[in-house]
Amino acid sequence: PAQPQAGPAGGVDEPVVRIDTVRRTARVAESELDLTYLEFELLAHLVAHPHRVHTRDQLVTTVWGYGHVGDGRTVDVHIARLRRKLGAHRQAIQTVRRVGYKYTPPAAH
Repeated sequence: PAQPQAGPAGGVDEPVVRIDTVRRTARVAESELDLTYLEFELLAHLVAHPHRVHTRDQLVTTVWGYGHVGDGRTVDVHIARLRRKLGAHRQAIQTVRRVGYKYTPPAAH
């Protein structure tokens, strides 16, 4: 059963992807996503900065933390998992060739 949401009910400006950082939930359309800790952090960061291009290094530093030893491949794997979970809205996370990724909010229907 859907929980009541604060804000406009199904308005045209209603975002398709909604992040609740207090409850640590992410919803696409009306379904809640089952995300790991890092998937949530990554999606929340991208959604908080729509249309901004993030390099893989920036994402590793911001999401995984300064002490993380890893490479851009880690980001690619998590982006692929997020896209799979976003389903029909997977195109919201766009690849910027040779740079990184950006989140483009899908148009609400």
